[in-house]
Amino acid sequence: MKIPESTKRSLHLTLVERQRDRWPGLHDVRVRYRGSFAYVDGILHDGEALPLCRLRYGGDAAFFGFAIYRASHDDYEDSVLPDGSFDATPDEALDCACALYLGDFAGWPTN
Repeated sequence: MKIPESTKRSLHLTLVERQRDRWPGLHDVRVRYRGSFAYVDGILHDGEALPLCRLRYGGDAAFFGFAIYRASHDDYEDSVLPDGSFDATPDEALDCACALYLGDFAGWPTN
């Protein structure tokens, strides 16, 4: 199922807002789309792109299937969030991936 343009716009805005609020180690967030997938990269302050995660659209703009980027294999693997769920809000996905790849659990939500 292809991601609608309206969902692409809202997804990008949501991720950028979360990055600005919680992840100062990133300069920006870039999202690339292919079919039902959204690939999320963090842009570091030196301009380097850091692959973070992949979101799978299933028809609901609020929840996406979550896959973490595996640098060791240069691929994405479906993953479970810390709360045990397989579906994530865009905020939850970004928080999980950033905590892991930036090694900064201070930005991890406590509620």
